[in-house]
Amino acid sequence: MKSFLISDNKDTIVGLRLAGMNGIVAVEREEIIKELDKAIEDKDIGIIILTEGIFNKVKDRVLEIKLKESIPLIITIPSRYGMRDKDFITKYIRDSIGIKI
Repeated sequence: MKSFLISDNKDTIVGLRLAGMNGIVAVEREEIIKELDKAIEDKDIGIIILTEGIFNKVKDRVLEIKLKESIPLIITIPSRYGMRDKDFITKYIRDSIGIKI
């Protein structure tokens, strides 16, 4: 199975193409949803990777897909601008299990 990246900047695309991954740069919500739907229809794609900026624009659609489909796996990565907070892992654990560490 292949992986496919939908990014909001060219730098992330270039970096992952060096690792052999295909992808596309999309900016507008409609374009992102169109590319996301095309990637879901492609049965060769097992993992769809979204940058955080892309995920934030289509969060509702991604969550809808995750509830209905088990494949492809949709994951989110930080963009080159590092949108995540410094302590995002601690916050994620605290929100997930309710334990402060």
